[in-house]
Amino acid sequence: MKPKPPIPIMAGVTVTTTLAVLLLAPAWAAAPNTGAAPLAADAAGKSATLPAQSPHWVWVNDFVFPHMVSGKALLVDGDNGHFLGELDTGFGSMRVVLSNDNRVIYSPETYFSRGTRGQRTDVVTLYDPGSLSAVGEIIIPPKRSSNMPMMSNAILTDDGRFLLIYNFTPAQSITVVDTKSRTFVGEVETSGCALSYPTGARTFFSICADGALLHTTLDDTGHVKSSERTDPLFDVDHDPVTEKGVRVGDTWYFVSFAGTLYPVKNAGGKLELQKTWPLMSAAEKSQGWRPGGLQQLAAHAGLNRLYSIMHTGGPETHKDPGKEVWVYDLARQARIQKISMKNDSGSIQVTRDSHPLLFSAFIESNVLDVYDAVSGNLLRSVADIGTTPTVLVTP
Repeated sequence: MKPKPPIPIMAGVTVTTTLAVLLLAPAWAAAPNTGAAPLAADAAGKSATLPAQSPHWVWVNDFVFPHMVSGKALLVDGDNGHFLGELDTGFGSMRVVLSNDNRVIYSPETYFSRGTRGQRTDVVTLYDPGSLSAVGEIIIPPKRSSNMPMMSNAILTDDGRFLLIYNFTPAQSITVVDTKSRTFVGEVETSGCALSYPTGARTFFSICADGALLHTTLDDTGHVKSSERTDPLFDVDHDPVTEKGVRVGDTWYFVSFAGTLYPVKNAGGKLELQKTWPLMSAAEKSQGWRPGGLQQLAAHAGLNRLYSIMHTGGPETHKDPGKEVWVYDLARQARIQKISMKNDSGSIQVTRDSHPLLFSAFIESNVLDVYDAVSGNLLRSVADIGTTPTVLVTP
């Protein structure tokens, strides 16, 4: 049989010719000499320690949707955009929780004995904030919820004594962990009510399916002392609120799908709905403006300001990102600023200091944008931060 001629791949070049060139090419052709000195080998067994924590650091939590068994939390310095380190946070990672004294990082995590299957173990891993090394572990019931990440999945009581972790099996409850003794205390049954929103050293509420709130009081051992359910405060049928609340002082702020702000105040141990008010004018509503995003609200207590991601869309777009962040004076109940975002924004967070930064990320991008939270000016963009960044956590 007559052999076939070489297959041409471009004018005057054949597969045979190309392979010959590749085989004969010298090794240095693949790695051109840049003149830089070779890097010294890293010494084995050495570890670095982070400097004192800055109020402008941010933890970018990453659910890692393409491979959810290996969640991440990535630490970035907002002042210069430097990547400082990361934690491996297990399957269906929600977010890290920073202790009030900044001495411990708490991370509720899930692991399976065979990687993606087998016996499930849920833990709270304790990390040292300087070395980012694991320094402890608390076994908790294997029922931690792995819903879309949100801040209220895991949160500390006001004095930092108890860590509250939301469970869904689909029965709903709250796991209570004593951070002082570093032990699992027990569960709080919250039938029909989800998540945790602290209102004091021993109190928190959960949002119920009918728009009511379940207010729970713990005793000093972390067990339930009392619970009280309010009348429905939100219209779940016609304009439900999102669960993405933010807190300033004794008041939690929730926004509805249509953009109405609901302030819920803890008044002497009682939860009271304050006067609601719209985030948009009638004209802006008619243009389709509404809030949206995964972490759509942020607040700064010192400035008494609320930040909200805004976009144009229909009633079911409450999770969509936006290209604007609108800023409100909470005392005046009025918008005072619009910030145009460089990239789509699905999650925002504001630092707590007197010169605050505004961080912005989106789950379909791995770019972290950093803004001056007062002027709204873009300071820098940090590329290659994670895979699918979700909630942002600041000290």
